[in-house]
Amino acid sequence: AAGSRIVADELAAGPDVAVFDFAHAAVLAPPRIPVPSVMFTHNIESEIFRRHAEIATNPLKQAVWRNQFVKMEAFEGATLRRFDTVVAVAERDALYFHDAHGIDGVAVIRTGVDLGHFTYAPPGNDGRVVFTASMDSFANIDAMEFLMDDVWAAVAAGHPAATMTVVGRSPPPSLVERARARGLPWTFTGFVDDVRPHVHGASVYVMPLRVGGGTRIKTFESMAMGPPVVSTTIGVEGLPVEPDTHYVRADTADAFAAAVVRLLGDGPLRQRLSETARAYVEANFSSAVAAREFEDICAETAGKGR
Repeated sequence: AAGSRIVADELAAGPDVAVFDFAHAAVLAPPRIPVPSVMFTHNIESEIFRRHAEIATNPLKQAVWRNQFVKMEAFEGATLRRFDTVVAVAERDALYFHDAHGIDGVAVIRTGVDLGHFTYAPPGNDGRVVFTASMDSFANIDAMEFLMDDVWAAVAAGHPAATMTVVGRSPPPSLVERARARGLPWTFTGFVDDVRPHVHGASVYVMPLRVGGGTRIKTFESMAMGPPVVSTTIGVEGLPVEPDTHYVRADTADAFAAAVVRLLGDGPLRQRLSETARAYVEANFSSAVAAREFEDICAETAGKGR
C-alpha cells in the first residue's frame, strides 16, 4: 500500500525516534521497526468495543460487538508489544496495558489544553445546553440518542426554555430528523471551524457518554471555556476531577436530567463550578506542560537506541 511505502521510506532515513499515533497506525509499519519507536495511545481500543456490547439491546448487535472486542483485544496487545515505549493518557489505561498485555513501564502523559485558544467566558443564563464532538463516532451518537430519548423530556419539563446545540461534523440524518419530527429545540451545527462561539456563554455543557475511552480532552476544553459540566462517570473517566467541585456527575437518565435542570435554575452554582473548573485546568493541564512531558518521553526513547 502507498501508506506503508511512505512509512518504510521515512523509517529508512533513520529518524532518532518514530512516533505512531493510535494503535491503528501500526498497520502501516514494517514487521520490524528499525528505529526507536513510541506508540501514543489515546484509548483502550478494545474497551470501546466491550462497552458497545454491554449497552446493546439487539442480540445480533451484541454478538457482533463481542466478536469485535475479542479481535481488537488481541490486535491491541500484539501491536503495543512491538514498540519500545507505550504512552497512555491515563493511569488506568497504563494499568490495563500492564495487566491485560504484560506491558511494563507504560509512560503516562497528562491531558493538555491550549488555554490561549480555549479562553474563558462566564456561563450564560439563557438555558442553552451544548455538546461538542465528531458526530460520526458511535460513542457520540449513542450519547446524543441517550440524551434525546431518555433524558430530554425531563429536562424540558423542569426547564421549558432549555435548548440543545450539538456541535460537530456529520450528525446522522436520522438523529436530526428525529429531533425535527418531535419538535425538539435542538440544533445540529455540522462541521464548524471554531467551537468556541458555540460553547462560550452556554448554560451547561453535557457529556452523556456511555461508551468511550481515552483522554476526554473535550471535557477539559469545555471546563476551560466556562460552561459547568454534567457528565457520566465514563465521560470523565481517567481525569483527576472531583464531582460537585469540578463537574456534576450523573449516570442514570433521571440523575442526568435532574443535574441539568438544577444547573439551569441556579446561577450561583453555575458560576462556582465554572470558575473552579477553569482554575483547575489552568493550574494542572496546560498544553505547554503536556508538550514538555511528551518531549521528554521521546528523548528518553531515542536515547535507548536498539
